[in-house]
Amino acid sequence: MAQLQRPRGSRMTENVTSQSDAGRINVELAARRTGMAFQRTRLSADRTLMSVIRTSLSLISFGFTIFQVFQRLRDVGTITYGGSARNFGITLVALGVLMLIGGMVYHVQFMLGLRHERQAMKLAGLIHGESAYPVSLTLITAAVLLLIGLTAIFSMVFHMGPFG
Repeated sequence: MAQLQRPRGSRMTENVTSQSDAGRINVELAARRTGMAFQRTRLSADRTLMSVIRTSLSLISFGFTIFQVFQRLRDVGTITYGGSARNFGITLVALGVLMLIGGMVYHVQFMLGLRHERQAMKLAGLIHGESAYPVSLTLITAAVLLLIGLTAIFSMVFHMGPFG
């Protein structure tokens, strides 16, 4: 009979004395690895959304800065017309907001698909246990940035609001 032991540092130290025990342990380890793979995939989706947030934030802030600079130059009389630069600023902010919306929609669809896949594997008995998917702080951050971006566009177009 084969004597297999779990590696040092594992919580249970169990001697495996038959092939069926070794198979059971292999299935258990495979199920755990699959569960951890779902967590890694979820974290990867969060990192992807963070990169969308970073790019959107750059577009929104750069567009808003361009808009404000040319608005102030026109207000003090340094230039007489800054409409094209202001329109470019509004366009950059709108592009950042649209990119953020697209990234958020993709993230939510991906996460729902991942949850459905996990549930199907659980029902098929391929994995066990339910590790909860906490609310994504990255998605909450994206939603807050979206509100800020929409408020900035509103302020830029209608010349009113907190950024006006």
